[in-house]
Amino acid sequence: MPVSDSHSNLAKRPVKDIYAVSRLVRESRGVLEGSFPLLWVEGEMSNLAMPASGHIYFTIKDEAAQVRCAMFKGRNRQLRFTPENGMKVLLRVRVTLYEGRGEFQLVVEHMEEAGSGALQRAYDALKHRLGEAGLFDDKNKKLLPEIPKAIGVVSSPDGAAVHDILTVLRRRFPDVNVIIYPVLVQGAESANQISDAIYLADQRQECDVLIVGRGGGSLEDLWSFNEEKVAQAIFSCGLPVISAVGHEVDFTIADFVADVRAPTPSVAAELAVVDVEQWLQKLQGHCRRLTLLMTHYLQNEERHLLHLQRGFPQPKIAINQQMQRLDRLEKQMHQASKQVIQQHFLTLNYWSVRLKHPREKIETQRYKLKDLQGRVRQSIRHNHAKMAGQYLALNQRLKLISPLPLLKQQQVQIEQLEARLQLTVVGVIRAKQAHFNQQIRTLSAVSPLNTLERGYSITTDSETGTILRHSEFVKVGQSVQVQLQQGQLNCKVEGINDD
Repeated sequence: MPVSDSHSNLAKRPVKDIYAVSRLVRESRGVLEGSFPLLWVEGEMSNLAMPASGHIYFTIKDEAAQVRCAMFKGRNRQLRFTPENGMKVLLRVRVTLYEGRGEFQLVVEHMEEAGSGALQRAYDALKHRLGEAGLFDDKNKKLLPEIPKAIGVVSSPDGAAVHDILTVLRRRFPDVNVIIYPVLVQGAESANQISDAIYLADQRQECDVLIVGRGGGSLEDLWSFNEEKVAQAIFSCGLPVISAVGHEVDFTIADFVADVRAPTPSVAAELAVVDVEQWLQKLQGHCRRLTLLMTHYLQNEERHLLHLQRGFPQPKIAINQQMQRLDRLEKQMHQASKQVIQQHFLTLNYWSVRLKHPREKIETQRYKLKDLQGRVRQSIRHNHAKMAGQYLALNQRLKLISPLPLLKQQQVQIEQLEARLQLTVVGVIRAKQAHFNQQIRTLSAVSPLNTLERGYSITTDSETGTILRHSEFVKVGQSVQVQLQQGQLNCKVEGINDD
């Protein structure tokens, strides 16, 4: 009986749930990964190891604690710097547990230098706020003048940027005037000096276009052009502004606010002026075309004038004809007067015999003769004045049909069409770029890699490759393959929990 009682007591004891080490570590890992989302960690890098596998292993620490970190090969390719011991870094990590050693560690998804990372976040926040305020809208952009008389440059007078701008301007358009507004381009006071120089250039109105920029450098070096006061100065400037900050890969807030963004200071100078040789060739081409048009137009007008001249007598010929007629009339008048005089002389002789004083009748005839001569001369003067008026009217008509006003009007229309064409091409390119960026964002949103990156995985049958969605399709001891965001795991099922 005592033995029987002993067995009975043993049967009543609860069965102990004894954890295997691997189970404990695995479940602890699940608790850790489920408790922490992706988060940012900042600290000092130490114990850096970069083996041939391409992975990076190191310790991140501060004054009070440290933790091991691992950054795998696929993420390393996105690094823009070379990690070193003692470097302050900003990490985006997943909290996990390394089961092989049971150690708490961080899996690094993204790494950046701590200083530049803070600046980058400030840059992104300001860019978003100014964009919402409309400072980047295309409707606010001003066109650059085709041939500026003077160009303003806001930059350091001792920097390479000013040297490059002056070199390009001397080569492309040596006659243009350059006004330099000297400022500091980095440091505590640089943003104030840059914004004040822009306001000063806008107030003086002594240049037609303004170039604002400097040479290349780090994000910290270029930070003056990411200040809001500089962006507001560019936006409120009445002059067209070209930003030329850094190299082609550098983008600052000033680039988005400016009317035109140049990848380098040299390109800014090329955008500000035309190449004088190309411009002269273009002008010569316009002159040749204008000469041809003028020649063709004048030839047509000449033919039209000849046609008109055939319908109207030439003033010189008409005057000559009138002069000949006048001479003929004068000759006839002399002959007639001579005949009249002779007739009167005969009559006078006849009457002289009968009359002793014929003086009164002679005087009467003399007055008639003078009246006839006056009437003839008046008729000649009237015809001469009439032909002269017709000649002046023809000259006035020729002046009215001159082609010069029409040619000037056509030139203005050509310039307007060129400006509209340029705006249309720029609008089409920007629309295509926006559509392309939207397609990229859509493709990224539906990518299964985003799901895996959040800590999920895909489990498949090792033999058939079938995706396993329910535990009833799995047997104990079955080989399965687990696809992670980075790499695969070959596993064997040790137990099944239908819950």
